[in-house]
Amino acid sequence: MIDDIDRSILNILQQDARVTNVDLARQVGMAPSAVLERVRKLEARGTIQGYTARVNPRALDLGLLAFVFVRVDERLNTNAAGELLAAMPEVQEVHHIAGEDCYLVKVRAADTEALGRMLRERFGAISMIRSTRTTIVLSTLKESSALPIMESSESENHE
Repeated sequence: MIDDIDRSILNILQQDARVTNVDLARQVGMAPSAVLERVRKLEARGTIQGYTARVNPRALDLGLLAFVFVRVDERLNTNAAGELLAAMPEVQEVHHIAGEDCYLVKVRAADTEALGRMLRERFGAISMIRSTRTTIVLSTLKESSALPIMESSESENHE
């Protein structure tokens, strides 16, 4: 069970995972040792799955963002094509979706030429892929991995 203090800790860590334990404890009004124990429990339960650095894609010449809808021929309850897609370094996300397409894939590339090569050579090498539809992102208004974490009183009002 996640209480309001855990929710506060999660919100703070989502904003800045590099916050010191002392600063985190100060912000939630607890002793550093108690906060450290809570963070370790959140990690052990899998609520906190890890910590990463957000890197500017343009700094790595990966300024083109595209979403690719992928249709495959594979047996139900298998994700073989999805696993092959997920193994590509340029692929940031693979979602198995409902509807006419089977996967929604988020990819990064240097430019349209590099994207085209990736689709032809890398995606095209996967024999199960029947077709793809690609949407190129012109600009991004919001991109975040942060989840909305409401205090328990807020979540009760939304039910």
